[in-house]
Amino acid sequence: MKTRSQTTPKPLNTVRLPPLEITRTKPKSKPKPKPRPASGKKGTLHDLHRPKKPPTAFFYFMEDFRVAFKEENPSVKSMREIGRACGEKWNKMTFEEKVKYYDLATERRAEFEKAMAQYNKKKINGELSEESGYE
Repeated sequence: MKTRSQTTPKPLNTVRLPPLEITRTKPKSKPKPKPRPASGKKGTLHDLHRPKKPPTAFFYFMEDFRVAFKEENPSVKSMREIGRACGEKWNKMTFEEKVKYYDLATERRAEFEKAMAQYNKKKINGELSEESGYE
């Protein structure tokens, strides 16, 4: 006994339709693209007076490492290779070697916290406006 997939299909009875009358219309114009928001996040406005967050300990290390790496390897121009080498070095470092970068990062973080406290106080009191600059 043959299965359905092994048998040949029977021809279908087809009916021939009369040709359709085609009316030509203007080609549709492409819709205009919507303007993208300036920042990556939707619906957020960036306050220009707000203090900027300080970098982490790794970024302070990266600043020092980049200078040394470029002196040792002047032919390497790719940020990808420099970043990869920096990450490998950071992961191999002991905690004692990283302490100076952590200390620097905590110092800058404390300064940021003070600046944010001042900023929030001024914002609550209404001292910050569009025209005035943040000290």
